Amino acid sequence: MKHLEFVDHDIAKIIERETLRQKDHLELIASENFVSLAVLEADGSILTNKYAEGYPGKRYYGGCEFVDEVETLAKERLQALFDVKYCNVQPHSGSTANMGAYRAILEKGDKVLGMALDQGGHLTHGHPLNFSGVDYQFVPYFVSKETETIDYEELEKLALAEKPKLIVAGASAYPRILDFERFRKIADQVGALLMVDMAHIAGLVVAKLHPNPCDYADIVTSTTHKTLRGPRGGVIMTNNEDIAKKVDKVIFPGIQGGPLMHIIAAKAVAFKEALQPQFLEYQKQVVKNAAAFADEFVKLGYHVVSGGTDNHLLLLDVLSKTGLTGKKAENLLDEVHITCNKNTIPYDTQKPFIASGIRLGTPAMTTRGFKEADFRLVARLIDNALMNVGDDDVMADVKNKVRLLTDAHPLPYQL
Repeated sequence: MKHLEFVDHDIAKIIERETLRQKDHLELIASENFVSLAVLEADGSILTNKYAEGYPGKRYYGGCEFVDEVETLAKERLQALFDVKYCNVQPHSGSTANMGAYRAILEKGDKVLGMALDQGGHLTHGHPLNFSGVDYQFVPYFVSKETETIDYEELEKLALAEKPKLIVAGASAYPRILDFERFRKIADQVGALLMVDMAHIAGLVVAKLHPNPCDYADIVTSTTHKTLRGPRGGVIMTNNEDIAKKVDKVIFPGIQGGPLMHIIAAKAVAFKEALQPQFLEYQKQVVKNAAAFADEFVKLGYHVVSGGTDNHLLLLDVLSKTGLTGKKAENLLDEVHITCNKNTIPYDTQKPFIASGIRLGTPAMTTRGFKEADFRLVARLIDNALMNVGDDDVMADVKNKVRLLTDAHPLPYQL
């Protein structure tokens, strides 16, 4: 940071404050994690200087012999992680990866089934203001009001009635195992393609704690952060050679120019880390921690959506117990250095920007060494804060206990 402090003191100070925030706050946003120092070094490497339009061996610029090696390694490692034949590691984000996947297999106006956004789906699964909702005709499917899990019988009926070109499986706020085999059968029954967006669960898939969508889907997308614990970026995978060729053309020159070679290098490092035995143990702890977290909230009298979790996240209905909206709960918790995000719950009566719930995840703090007992304590701290609004003594006590936890579990590197 010495050079940055000299060149741009303002930005340096902002980064310093963000570093302190990450150090001193409990990071419970399910889509965030802490990368390793090795990933961070690759992310900030000299590879950012290199323009490399095209693909390894077929670039539009000279001097690409070394970045070709980087991208080839990234692809080989990703293919090994998910036992898949073809992949593209150039997408700048999960949203770009989804755009690339759609354009490779759909025509504008095609009908697509995607999970309802207010029940756990993602922005790129058909939001009317997103490119997905603008370019394609999305029809939402829902969770059961009784179980708050995907109703596959209703999904099958919807698919038979709508005859979509594509069914999208995957979510940004769904706490249960996704039955990819059932999705495949429904897609085959109506002659649809199947796409899986596994951005949230990719790390769990690597550790075989969740079924591998590459065994069932025509095309799979993912981010490389979240549970995969890499840099911010996206990937696309498939076992279909024709689809793979279309994906490559769509990504470049279709929707992107030069790839971010420093990010691809960081992806390659993260993929190598994910191939190590300790990554499996990490993912096991992520799931154990989430189960304990959810269980403690149930004991405290909260409604946990679907009754618990099978993965790395849980949805907590805060309104029904505390009278606080998700937005108010998020802001209140931020005051005591607990970071989460407001989130709708199934059949929410509140608007999405207000919401009745919060989404909580375990990947980031598991990276910092949290175990089940730590997350049970955090659940009690959250409850204390939400149930004692306006009590300065209680809030100060919660904030102090948060600081004790973060001091006992430092970031995986000193910045």
